Amino acid sequence: MKPTSFLLAATVLMSTPITSALGASATPPDVAKKPHVVKAPHGAERNDEYYWLRDDKRENKEMLAYLNAENAYTDAVMAPLKPLEDKLYDEVVARIKQDDASVPYRERGWWYYARFVTGKDYPVHARRKDAPGMDAVSIQKANEAGDFAGEQVLLDVNALGAGKDYYNVGDYEVSQDNRLLAYADDTNGRRQYTIRFKNLDTGELLPDTVTNAEPNLVWSDDGRTLFYVDKDLETLLSKRVKSHVLGTPASQDTLVYEEEDDSFYMGIGRSRDDKFICISVESTVSSEMRCTPAASPGVFTVLAPRERDVEYQADHLGDRWVIRTNADGATNFKIVTAPTDSTSRKDWKDWIAHRNDVFVEGFELFDGFSVVAERANALESLRVIKADGSSDYVKADEPAYSMGLSANPETGTDWLRYSYTSMTTPATTYEINTKTGERRQLKQQPVPGYDASKYVTERVWAPARDGKTKIPVTLVYRKDVARDGKAPMLQYAYGSYGASMDPNFSITNVSLLDRGVVYALAHIRGGQEMGRAWYDDGKLYNKVNTFTDFIDVTDYLVKEGYAAKDRVAAMGGSAGGLLMGAVSNMAPEKYKVILTLVPFVDVVTTMLDPTIPLTTNEYDEWGNPEEKGYYDYILTYSPYDNLQAKAYPAMFVGTGLWDSQVQYWEPAKYVARLRDLNTSKNTVVFRTNMEAGHGGKSGRFRQYRERAEMYAFMLDQLGVASK
Repeated sequence: MKPTSFLLAATVLMSTPITSALGASATPPDVAKKPHVVKAPHGAERNDEYYWLRDDKRENKEMLAYLNAENAYTDAVMAPLKPLEDKLYDEVVARIKQDDASVPYRERGWWYYARFVTGKDYPVHARRKDAPGMDAVSIQKANEAGDFAGEQVLLDVNALGAGKDYYNVGDYEVSQDNRLLAYADDTNGRRQYTIRFKNLDTGELLPDTVTNAEPNLVWSDDGRTLFYVDKDLETLLSKRVKSHVLGTPASQDTLVYEEEDDSFYMGIGRSRDDKFICISVESTVSSEMRCTPAASPGVFTVLAPRERDVEYQADHLGDRWVIRTNADGATNFKIVTAPTDSTSRKDWKDWIAHRNDVFVEGFELFDGFSVVAERANALESLRVIKADGSSDYVKADEPAYSMGLSANPETGTDWLRYSYTSMTTPATTYEINTKTGERRQLKQQPVPGYDASKYVTERVWAPARDGKTKIPVTLVYRKDVARDGKAPMLQYAYGSYGASMDPNFSITNVSLLDRGVVYALAHIRGGQEMGRAWYDDGKLYNKVNTFTDFIDVTDYLVKEGYAAKDRVAAMGGSAGGLLMGAVSNMAPEKYKVILTLVPFVDVVTTMLDPTIPLTTNEYDEWGNPEEKGYYDYILTYSPYDNLQAKAYPAMFVGTGLWDSQVQYWEPAKYVARLRDLNTSKNTVVFRTNMEAGHGGKSGRFRQYRERAEMYAFMLDQLGVASK
């Protein structure tokens, strides 16, 4: 089905809110209350009548019956909106070039890419041997023409995932001699991956398997030894680095390193020049790296011992380490260098100085130049630093955009590949010659039926209630939407972990824009859009700033006429679901409908339980409620604990039964208690994917079916005609 026409969209803009089309005869499910006291070490107690809904094995029949009853209720309520859901889904799928392929990149004599087959959910990962005249453009043309002569298929994920409700390949790595492939797959969304091996010369799948791993794989130079990260079976934390030698049982894998501190995450990788294999461990406020020669792995030597409040990430090229760090008060990070044999911070020498108004996000090293990824005024930029010390910024074309480093596996080139997008510009891959300044567009995401000229994006600054903070907001809407205070609006934000939400193009949002919806991305505190201080002002004892920023953005956009005060929708997921729970408690009257996905809403109870995945890693993000000060503060905003007898907006709550990041029982308990206390007649639906985890169902089309259902619910609540 074609996207909504311009004429229809203009008609919708003039329509008035309509009566909800939701099914009215269904009765929300009820669930038993069972008294349970949650105790804190300092003596505080709270009653949690729905605590029993937790089942780590996902086998409790009474619990499963409740989740299924909620799904059945959602089915009944949503039945009248099925035509709208189908139309939204058809529109989105129509914007997908189904046989699309990624931009190939060259590494060790091969060109790598992923391509899709029409009608299939998963990618085909493939490569072609480099040859005279072959480049990224020529391979793209061959793929578009269906010419796969000379292609070697690494993984056909469609075949691997056939017959499975959920399937995901999290990582794959080719050995340094290009002959073997290791890949990690997950079949239920719990993120406990199995590592498998394939002989690329013969296509044979080897008998070796390694279970309960992270999707993070590194080959040593010998082509027989794979380093991987092993997970704790109970907490699912990344705890150990092990090495597996092909042809030996996984039970005999060698323990290379074990992290004793449960507040640290772990990862493993190769240095830019392939000389080193490095183990990285990071907490919220500290990090440490240890490396060993990739040609002859042995002892992993610490680059600089960990120190609280000192973070660093290092890479190696030539005869030096290049290190991004916040050491010595560099709040927004700086870049230093150190000799190859350095094992201490005393060897570090400043290279790119710290600046109060520019946040250093990362860097990439090349033989003849370097690139620093920076952020200022909530906008990303790439600064090319040449061998003589001079520098130039890669230019952007719009007032609000997202720009970042793309795949650049080879260091001996003058060309820098980078990505660019905005809320009106589909994802685009460019390469720029750092000597001549020539820029080439390698690919722009094809979006059939989309006309960028019909839409406008802008950046505005909303005043926070403290009277001094300005919150950046990126907006997108159709040019024919009048700023007269009548439009419906969807406002999205995240605001945690220092994760910056940058303005990207979305094929799903086009269906909203064509129905007259204004889309607002609020860059609230808790992210790092405005630098490290922006993050620090939205965590621990400053967490409430995240919630008030979101509400203040809503007030500003309504006041400025971007939206009608009674037609505002809010959306967030995971920690953004915590945001949704908090704002619905603090200002329920400001939102007509709230969409909350895999929401972290039971903060106190979860953070009191170190056996739950991620808890111990996040004490420096939320605070440890075993300490009374943090307990009392978190209790002031934890959404589950702050539900009251009041009128709540309509809500769509979604989760996955196998979610390892936010356990399913958090939203389940939240909805059960919300049903008890909600004094409004606004509809609340709760959808559980019984075969999925934190990211929802797998496959490129299934996700759009889920989004179509949620958006149909929202559009109905906002009074947007269901045509």
